[in-house]
Amino acid sequence: MPQPKTFYITTPIYYVNAAPHLGHAFSTIFCDIMTRYHKMLGQDSYFLTGTDEYGQNIARVAEQTGQDTQAMVDANSAKFRNLWPQLGIQNDDFIRTTEDRHKKVVQTLLQKTFDSGDIYQAEYGGDYCVKCERFFTKTETEATPGMCPIHKMPLERIMEKNYFFRLSKYQDWLREKIESDPQFLMPAQFRSEVLAFLREPLEDLCISRPIERMSWGIPLPFDKGFVTYVWYDALVNYISALGWPDGEKFKKYWPEATHLMAKDILRQHAIYWPCILKAAGIEPPKRLRIHGWWTVEGEKMSKSLGNVIVPIDEANRVGLDIFRYFIVRDMTFGSDGDYSAKSLIGRNNSELANDLGNLLCRITTMVVKYFDGKMPSAATRNDADNALLAEVDRLIADLPDYLEKATLNTLLERVNAVVVAANKYVTDQAPWSTAKKGDLERTGTILAVTSQALVAAAKFYTPVMPNKMAELLAAYGLPPATDFANAPVPAGTLIVAAQPLFAKMEMPAEPTPDASASESPVSTESTTSTPSIAPQKPEIEYDDFAKIDLRVATILEAERVPKTDKLMRLSIDVGFEKRQIVAGIAAHYKPEDLIGKQIIVVANLAPRKLKGLTSQGMLLAAKAGDDLFVLHPGSAIAPGADVS
Repeated sequence: MPQPKTFYITTPIYYVNAAPHLGHAFSTIFCDIMTRYHKMLGQDSYFLTGTDEYGQNIARVAEQTGQDTQAMVDANSAKFRNLWPQLGIQNDDFIRTTEDRHKKVVQTLLQKTFDSGDIYQAEYGGDYCVKCERFFTKTETEATPGMCPIHKMPLERIMEKNYFFRLSKYQDWLREKIESDPQFLMPAQFRSEVLAFLREPLEDLCISRPIERMSWGIPLPFDKGFVTYVWYDALVNYISALGWPDGEKFKKYWPEATHLMAKDILRQHAIYWPCILKAAGIEPPKRLRIHGWWTVEGEKMSKSLGNVIVPIDEANRVGLDIFRYFIVRDMTFGSDGDYSAKSLIGRNNSELANDLGNLLCRITTMVVKYFDGKMPSAATRNDADNALLAEVDRLIADLPDYLEKATLNTLLERVNAVVVAANKYVTDQAPWSTAKKGDLERTGTILAVTSQALVAAAKFYTPVMPNKMAELLAAYGLPPATDFANAPVPAGTLIVAAQPLFAKMEMPAEPTPDASASESPVSTESTTSTPSIAPQKPEIEYDDFAKIDLRVATILEAERVPKTDKLMRLSIDVGFEKRQIVAGIAAHYKPEDLIGKQIIVVANLAPRKLKGLTSQGMLLAAKAGDDLFVLHPGSAIAPGADVS
């Protein structure tokens, strides 16, 4: 199916009553990633975000804190604008509802709708929430009489004259629109929710506030005694930023508009906004895409709990690309997500450090070892080679569907599946074995096919992790990705042995049970066995220790020593030379899992023979009972680095 030539996506416009939080960061990063995908598909894409700065709640906060209202919103809006580049976000426009370009469009739209008879004045009494800036019906507050069902605060009883939009006039049209166009509102559960709401009669929408009660707003063009109500103002940013009614951007981008938002503002976007547009003779947006809320470690974010995620602090702590990857990968689109340290570390260690980063190290190291760093060609491909590359072709074909549904989490799962398949392919095809047998043609084909799949995966990851994927592609002598072509790395390209892209993270320690909380008697005898600890060796002088030369080394090749259960031969790079060591780790590690890994070795140990092989050093490992763990630097470092 041919893809549209343009793409337009918007975040919800953010209310400037607080600093940006995780939910704001998620929505904006999500739109940034969507935009990057569409641009790589060759579509002329436009990405809008901004801040909503009018309303009674804003005016009250400014008054209570003794601030000038405009100065306060200027400062708070800047917090959003300044944060986005720090999170790798490349929005095309940032609109503020206090800008003249926005106010002019709002007043033009209001006048047009008033002239057509769809705005009228009437007296209205109702229960009003200042924080929501809306009235609630008795049906909506049945479970919380007299209280806002969202903020759990008392509602204010207000009786006054106001202006109303004839929302009820467009109810049947809207219901038919949603029923006939399943692509309009997704995921499906939110479509069902809106259709259920539309089974009951809609009340007309109050769109104004008397200026004597709330002066901080855009004046109605047909009655200067009133200002417009927040939603009739805020929602209009999506077209005011494009220069409606005559702007070229509006003509170009509006037909492919996608609004992304959290589920708490579903009704305003799925009911109010399409009807407001319909009344003005404007087509509704093409897509509404709704996501869930975030919790932290299973709890609602709260300052009192001390679990509020500050986006830039977290991005700096774990790494920007890892932060971007995790929040999009871990939230099932449409459902609520939980920001968990264990989940983030698990994703990083498994999918990024192990599946992706380790594969890069293994393949580039073998290209350097067996082909002097020059990319070989895939001479003759067999069924296994073709099967791996077919996985990439299927992913390319399915990409538009993932983007249409905004299911980026499922897309990233598919990309990871390609990387996992590439790892399995390498293990099954064993290029180290074919090289040992002298079959360099087959070895080259394996490395070329794996590299092609790996580069393709990097292209799919680029919108999410642009910095890390630029590093990966640079190891292959390639520029940052601009498309999703499933193409081989040109034969003869100079390849460097890549260092690990992602450092593994330590899992947080489990809380120690409080023995004093137990009601059972505490036994003084041990009921579990623990691994025996080796006795301490005799004391040595510092000068004796200083004689040991400890270095970081990168494993280039690994294989089991024939006719032994424990020994493994390792070819290593210690920076100033390549050498061979023999280590008793074969019962604990697979050879293919070690290639590209970094270890700590005693570099000045006298050579000795083991099973007829010369070992030029010794690796360091920790042993606890039957378990053995090879020691390694915490993050990637140049081979030959001194350890002290």
